Amino acid sequence: MGLGVRGARGWVFRDVGLDVPAGALVAVSGIAGTGRTALLLTLAGRMKATEGTVAVGGFTGLRALQRVAALGIVPGVTEPDPALTVREHVTEALALHEGVLGRFRGREARRREALERAGLDVDPRTPAEELAPDEAQLLGAALALVGDPGLLLLDDVDEGLPADRQRALWRRLADIAATGVTVIAACHDAAPAEGVATHALSL
Repeated sequence: MGLGVRGARGWVFRDVGLDVPAGALVAVSGIAGTGRTALLLTLAGRMKATEGTVAVGGFTGLRALQRVAALGIVPGVTEPDPALTVREHVTEALALHEGVLGRFRGREARRREALERAGLDVDPRTPAEELAPDEAQLLGAALALVGDPGLLLLDDVDEGLPADRQRALWRRLADIAATGVTVIAACHDAAPAEGVATHALSL
């Protein structure tokens, strides 16, 4: 039986099957209303499946999934605060992950490392509201990667971007996946990901 979530108005998505190795880059495409966001939240352990089972690296169950999966930008769920700078966002993420002792462990170096890992090359003093859509996606990825997840999930990665910048973003996500993190990104059109994503799923 495939993975499915049923809501008050019927099935949000149903009979979805996805089996990928660590370090894969998966493009999940579909028009609005096909359940892309709900699928991401289910894979992240934020939404309970009605049928089927989610396993990430052998971990199952909502709490276990929440420990190994992390959300980048998912509109309406996880979004940068427009008034905060890139540096402030990363500092906050590090503080949440490391606690009080983290401030004594070279936090500035770890801020740079988080941004470099995601491939976000902007002035850290830039407010989030001034980031281009692809830069905002990479900030979301950087914040998620602070916790060293095994699975990174991002939504609407092609929103507001021309095809060339979409493809550049997919390449950057492929670089992240190459470090061993499985990346699943939802989009409207998977064409710019062709030849870059290792797997594709259409809803």
